[in-house]
Amino acid sequence: MRLVHLSLTNFRNFASLQTEIPPGPTLLVGANAQGKTSFLEAAYYLVGAWSPHTANDRQLIQLGTQPPIARLVGLIERGDRTERIEIRLILEPAANGEGRLRKEVLLNGVKKRATDLHGRFNAVLFLPQDVELVEGPPAGRRQQLDATLSQADPNYAAELLEYGKVLTQRNALLKQLQERKGSSGQLSFWDQKLADSGGSLMSRRASALAELNQLAGPIHAALTAGVEALALEYRPSFDPQTANPGEPWQIEALRRGLTAELERLRPEELGRGMTLTGPQRDDLALTVNGLDLRQYGSRGQNRTAMLSLKLAEAEWLVQRTGEHPVLLLDEVLAELDPQRRTDLLERLAAAPQALLTSADAQMFSGEILARSNVWQVRSGRLSP
Repeated sequence: MRLVHLSLTNFRNFASLQTEIPPGPTLLVGANAQGKTSFLEAAYYLVGAWSPHTANDRQLIQLGTQPPIARLVGLIERGDRTERIEIRLILEPAANGEGRLRKEVLLNGVKKRATDLHGRFNAVLFLPQDVELVEGPPAGRRQQLDATLSQADPNYAAELLEYGKVLTQRNALLKQLQERKGSSGQLSFWDQKLADSGGSLMSRRASALAELNQLAGPIHAALTAGVEALALEYRPSFDPQTANPGEPWQIEALRRGLTAELERLRPEELGRGMTLTGPQRDDLALTVNGLDLRQYGSRGQNRTAMLSLKLAEAEWLVQRTGEHPVLLLDEVLAELDPQRRTDLLERLAAAPQALLTSADAQMFSGEILARSNVWQVRSGRLSP
């Protein structure tokens, strides 16, 4: 899989951009705030029509643009065919003055939903702030795992969306029962719906994380010269062993366990007006030599662990889909020591396509520079 062409109109720094993207490593070099990160953000936006940098897509439309419309077009080469992904962000006037954002997605010229993008273009994104995924709250780690699973399996993405709808309905009912009282028997229907989709999600997460663990361990050992052993551990919101000690990660066992947990927590949930268990409260832990990095990891350890996880995700996507994802790396070399930088670059140089940004080309060895396409980024423009 390869991104062969990218077209941007009024997206972040880019008023207008049309560029072919070659295979192999491409280095985007330039000062800060010139458009390097925005270029990677645009490429990643084609994966699922969401940005890792903002929850408000209005911010993606270049300031002062009239009419306020941004457009992204990517040509994706997959095996013997090429697909065209187009996304339009349209800010429409509204009575409150803020405007309403409308998002249009087209696949090969046909209008689709944003969820239909999953699996069309796969990419793994490395960001400087990824270290916060290790150190921060569980939501970031869940989102990271869900994003990877959705690229490999569009059905997972659809199920995750359905679970979110059920959870919203159940929380609304809990809130209503908390405020107005009423029969808690109304929850039974939503308990069953939540357990059905929740058990499936948890089973898929557990299976994927076990496979990622097998891949991430050797990668991390190589990046740390065998000094550190990385392990990934799935930590669901309840102990599945209580439902089925023999096969705790089977879907039916998880459904039974989640149903039992909902029944156990019902009095507390009615008092608080919210769902207190389920996939929305799962976590995953990264440990090095048995120590939880969230509590004991140094900044360097956490960064290397996240790099190992991202590289494992890339290998896992190859195994699951049969195609290599595009690697997108934003200033990830700056905080690595020289040896880890060299080890990482050797891996990236072998990738079918990788886009890397840096403020300083000297971060890269002469050998890497000779094997790479090097572009200068200045004021939203690219030049060799």
